[in-house]
Amino acid sequence: MNTYIEQNKERFLEELFELLRIPSVSTDSKYRGDLRNAAQFLADKLTAAGADNVELCETPGNPIVYGEKMVDPSKPTVLVYGHYDVQPADPLELWDTPPFEPEIRNDKIYARGACDDKGQMYMHVKAFETMMETGNLDCNVKFMLEGEEEIGSVHLTDFVINNKEKLAADVILISDTGMIANDTPSITVGLRGLAYMEVEVTGPNRDLHSGLYGGAVKNPINALTEMIATLIDDKGHITVKGFYDNVQEVSAEDREAMAKAPFSQERYNNSIGIPAAVGEEGYSTVERQTIRPTLDVNGIWGGYIGEGAKTVIASKAYAKISMRLVPGQSSDEISKKFAEHFMSIAPEGVTVKVTPHHGGEPVVIPTDSKAYIAASKAYTDTFGKEPIPMRGGGSIPIVAMFKDQLGLDSIMMGFGLDSDAIHSPNEHFGVFNYMKGIETIPLFYKYFGE
Repeated sequence: MNTYIEQNKERFLEELFELLRIPSVSTDSKYRGDLRNAAQFLADKLTAAGADNVELCETPGNPIVYGEKMVDPSKPTVLVYGHYDVQPADPLELWDTPPFEPEIRNDKIYARGACDDKGQMYMHVKAFETMMETGNLDCNVKFMLEGEEEIGSVHLTDFVINNKEKLAADVILISDTGMIANDTPSITVGLRGLAYMEVEVTGPNRDLHSGLYGGAVKNPINALTEMIATLIDDKGHITVKGFYDNVQEVSAEDREAMAKAPFSQERYNNSIGIPAAVGEEGYSTVERQTIRPTLDVNGIWGGYIGEGAKTVIASKAYAKISMRLVPGQSSDEISKKFAEHFMSIAPEGVTVKVTPHHGGEPVVIPTDSKAYIAASKAYTDTFGKEPIPMRGGGSIPIVAMFKDQLGLDSIMMGFGLDSDAIHSPNEHFGVFNYMKGIETIPLFYKYFGE
C-alpha cells in the first residue's frame, strides 16, 4: 500500500487542492452553490475510488454525501464521518495568501479547511482508494460526509434517525481532531460539550445623545460589560449558580497519566503570543483546556464603532457567549442555568434577553474496545510508538448523537496539530500529516477486521 501512496502523492495533493479551492462556507447563504459543488466533487471522487450507491442525500440545508462498499457481510462495517463545509475566512487581510488558493509553504498546506476538515476528511477518501486499488479493504465501509458541521449539524440528526438501517455499522471513524505532535501520536478519547448563547441588553428605546442623557440613563454597553465581568471570579471559577453541580471530577490517577504527555508551557505561550497562561486555580494548562468547563465571550458589540466620534448612548448591546462542558453536564441544563443567572444579575434600567443557539454533549470513549485497540496498533505501526489517549478541548456534538441514535462509539483518529490555526487566518495542514493519515487509516481497517 505504501508504494501506491507514494506513487500517487502528487495527485492526492492536487485533488485536495481542488477541494480546498471551493469556498464551501456554511455560515453564509451566498455560498450555497459552492457547498453543493463540494458535495458533488466528493461524490465523484468516491465513485472513482470504487464506492457503490454514491448519492447526494438532500436535506433542508446542504446535501449529505453517502457512499459504501460492502465487501463481505461477515466482516465488520466502518462508518466514516467527515464534513466538507468550512468556517468563514475573515479577516481576509490577515491571510498571507488567499484562503481559497491553497499553497504549500514549509511543507504545510495553507488554505481555509486544510485541516478542519477537508484535509482530514479527504484522507479517508484516498485511504479507501488505496485499499481498493491494492486489494486490501478488510472491512465494509460507508461514508457520510456532511456540509453543516460548522453551523451545528442542524439537519444531521434527522438524517441519522431516518436512515438507521442505511447507516448500520460497528464503529464510526472520524478525523476532525488532532494529535500531540508529529513525533508523539495520540488518539482523542474525550471531547467537551458546548452551550452557545446570545445575550441582548436593552436600555432606552433609541440611541441617545450622551451629553443630554449621560449620567441619567443606564448605558446598555456599560451594563453588559459589568454583567460579563461577574461571570468568572478571581480564582477562575464560573459563577453561574449550579454550574458545577454535576461535573464528574477526573481521578488523580487519570490526571497523573495526562501529565505524562509532553508539554512545554513556554512553547505554548510563545506559539500564541501571550505573556502567561491563566485559568481555573488548581489545574494545569492542559487540564484547563480539556477536562474543565469554561465560559468565554466570543463576540461583543453595540453603539458606534465607525471612524471618528459619535457621542451616543446605545439603545442595545449584544454578546455571544459559549461554555465548554465536561462529562456530567448537559447543554440544556447549562443553557437554562446560564439564562436564569444572567437575567438575575441585570442592573436596574435595562432589560435582558438570552437566546440559546446550538449545543452539544460531552463524550468519553473507552480505551479497551476493539476499535480503540485497532487504532492504537495502526498508529504504532506508522509512527513507531504507541499513541497516547488524550482528551480534547473542542466539541464535536455529533459524537454524542451517534452514540444515542446508532449506539456506536466513535474512534477519533486526528492528524492535525494545535498549531494548525483552524478557524483562524493562515489555517494549514502538514503534508506529512495528510500523507501519514492516508498511510495509517488502512491499518485501522486491517486490525479492526482481524
